[in-house]
Amino acid sequence: MIPESQREDRATYYEKIAFERLAPLWESLHNLVPRQPNPQAQAAIWKYAQVRDLVMQAGSLISAEEAVRRVLILENPGLPGKSSMTPSLYAGLQLILPGEIAPSHRHTQSALRFIVEGQGAWTAVNGERTTMRPGDFIITPSWTWHDHGNPPLEEGGEPVVWLDGLDIPLLLHLDAGFAENYPEVMQPVKRPEGDSFARFGHNMMPVRDVISDPTSPIFSYPYERSREALDTLYRNGELDDWDGVKLRYVNPATGGWPMPTMGTFMQFLPKDFKGKEYRSTDSTVYCVVEGRGTAYVGETTLRFDPHDVFVIPSWQPVRLETDSEVVLFSYSDRPVLAALNVLREERRG
Repeated sequence: MIPESQREDRATYYEKIAFERLAPLWESLHNLVPRQPNPQAQAAIWKYAQVRDLVMQAGSLISAEEAVRRVLILENPGLPGKSSMTPSLYAGLQLILPGEIAPSHRHTQSALRFIVEGQGAWTAVNGERTTMRPGDFIITPSWTWHDHGNPPLEEGGEPVVWLDGLDIPLLLHLDAGFAENYPEVMQPVKRPEGDSFARFGHNMMPVRDVISDPTSPIFSYPYERSREALDTLYRNGELDDWDGVKLRYVNPATGGWPMPTMGTFMQFLPKDFKGKEYRSTDSTVYCVVEGRGTAYVGETTLRFDPHDVFVIPSWQPVRLETDSEVVLFSYSDRPVLAALNVLREERRG
């Protein structure tokens, strides 16, 4: 018990040091350096069947060109007003309608696109286009020109929705955000579609190319190839008790992550899978590609269906169960934590 006179002396002292823009560490040390992570972000799910109509309604309210990017942000209930899914990750659902162009720009934030619904739209990155198909993982690296487009209705265009994942909150913390608009609506196409994949997507690369950029030189990872790899490994009996069959996407030139700030993954869980519990310091955003199941996150139960998006905050115990065969795409801030040597994992059971 601190004597009253000592409490008064401390209060007077704190007023004096506050005047000099100083503060006593001993009053806040336990909050600044806790015994374990205590995230403000919460485990949460966005049911695609419930939000899809709202995404589509946005198409009648504002054009893709006027909006620059017609996106509904998925905002974590534990981080209100911050436009964030986790303290370091952003997520949103973007819509592009037939005949539209989302104008070209670039920014220091790295971005990923995971195609949820529709096909035939395209993304252009640094002079090369790739056609979007459900389940495809596409990146737009930091400071690269990129625009999106969709053929007109009469040419087979249909509404296309994808999940946007960016490191916006992380760069806000670092005060490192910059953006620039391209002088035209679309950047010029300089290379045929598939050029970067031909160069780097077959476990080969041009003999004299020297890759110094930490971002992958290919920007489109087709779902059909990812799905085939998962199926092959499952048929060969490679099933982890916690993750099922889980693969990470890689930069083919380095073997590292496709982007330096976000790791991306695809995993397969067989029907009636009952995963063991684990936790990790990386925060993870999931998008359900196929199937139905349940994510148990601490005391929270998240029932998921195709196209749903859910988030697992840092150091929260989680286990996965399935009602049918399930495929999950996910992204996390694991590369940042690993680079800083603060990545921690715990597998139970």
